[in-house]
Amino acid sequence: MIPGRLEKALGHAFADPGLLQTALTHRSHSAPHNERLEFIGDSVLNCAVALELYRRFPALTEGEMSRLRANLVRQDTLHRIAESLALGDCLRLGEGELKSGGHRRPSILADAVEAIIGAVHLDAGFDAAAALVGRLYAAHLAGIVPGQQIKDPKTRLQEFLQGRRLALPQYVLLDTSGEAHAQNFRVACEVPALRLKTEGVGQSRRAAEQMAAERALEKLK
Repeated sequence: MIPGRLEKALGHAFADPGLLQTALTHRSHSAPHNERLEFIGDSVLNCAVALELYRRFPALTEGEMSRLRANLVRQDTLHRIAESLALGDCLRLGEGELKSGGHRRPSILADAVEAIIGAVHLDAGFDAAAALVGRLYAAHLAGIVPGQQIKDPKTRLQEFLQGRRLALPQYVLLDTSGEAHAQNFRVACEVPALRLKTEGVGQSRRAAEQMAAERALEKLK
């Protein structure tokens, strides 16, 4: 996806296209890179998600909103949003990161989403950035059930299958890549009884399993 198409997917046309280019530039590529925009985007994201939760769920307590926000702004969620935008195809990475699969690395993709949010804020103000967050998180916000305990994807998938008296999912390590200090794990989640197989990627095997389980739940919906 080229930046022009990315703008369309984001629903925001940049008055300053250089901001988007910087948001897509990893420090391994060149300067200016996206770390400063990521810093802004992280704050804007937390505030925008907090406002959405406050407006949508008037009965929730501060603690409940805090737990929901933490779940929404975590790396796994940002990584899935990045994948939905095919953001890896747009990143500007150094040769080393390209060779080690940096365009698939969850941390790099998640950081880029935050940088884009920061770029939109600088380009058009907080309201535009908050509106972008609303679009990016529309499905995640719609899936929140007030009062429902927040459980990780592996637990929810296990409970779903147990409730239907089906065998528990099997998690299979497919691949490990990258340097020792920045490894990526690719894991498959298999539910033979439903002929279901999904994959997840993470910087730990557990994170990859959680992503694979989340994708299985999305398919089961």
